[in-house]
Amino acid sequence: MKTFDIHCELGYEVSGPSTFLLNVEAAITPGQRLLHESLVTDPPLACERYTDPIVKNRFVRFNADTGPLRMNYRATVEVDGAAEGVPDAAEVPVGELPLEVLRFIMPSRYCESDALMRMAVLEFGSMPPGSQRVEAICQWIRDHIKYEIGTTQGTNSAFDTVTGRAGVCRDFAHLAIAFCRALNIPARFVTGYATFADPPPDFHAVFEAYLTGGWHLFDPTGLAARSDQVRIGTGRDAADVAFATIFGPVRMTYMCPLIGPH
Repeated sequence: MKTFDIHCELGYEVSGPSTFLLNVEAAITPGQRLLHESLVTDPPLACERYTDPIVKNRFVRFNADTGPLRMNYRATVEVDGAAEGVPDAAEVPVGELPLEVLRFIMPSRYCESDALMRMAVLEFGSMPPGSQRVEAICQWIRDHIKYEIGTTQGTNSAFDTVTGRAGVCRDFAHLAIAFCRALNIPARFVTGYATFADPPPDFHAVFEAYLTGGWHLFDPTGLAARSDQVRIGTGRDAADVAFATIFGPVRMTYMCPLIGPH
């Protein structure tokens, strides 16, 4: 069990009346407990909160007028810590999957598993099914996709990543999810805070695959230990869990999501 302190600051220049929908607050799950948190805006704004009843994503909405805006989120979170490997987890036949898991086996906006099915079968179809095949997908991505900041846009998909052969954590996770789904392994996108020395502070993206025993966490970048990550959101892909969705004329001026041991 580990305890982490989170300090996330976001800065914006608002050019006209705008609405913000943030997903930066740590998730509350059976393996992750919130000991303390506060979210403050400057100037002070009235915030509304909503928690998704299925995956427990926590959203904050507020309206801002013209001018500079700063958001400051602090939290202390206790995490059980995921095991550093699940070598004996098996794949679950589609006919035996829980019904609520089925949506994570379908193609989605950034994870075109249907377009990548032939490639996935050629590369991984003959491998023994289970967690070792998921780990092999992660290793293939590390070996064939260059991790490079600034090489992709927020609209890049798994297909773009495998053809461009470069990306960041978001792209690595999308490609791994697409390959898994193409092999009938349910997979979902996970955002969070993570401790790693390089690259500079940023939100981190990993993914989970559904195998025997439930959802298992994998990091295709290999940048952060699974036990050193605090979950924020869970979804089909990044479209479901953007840290900020903004409606209005807004420019980001500052971002610094920090996490460290308590």
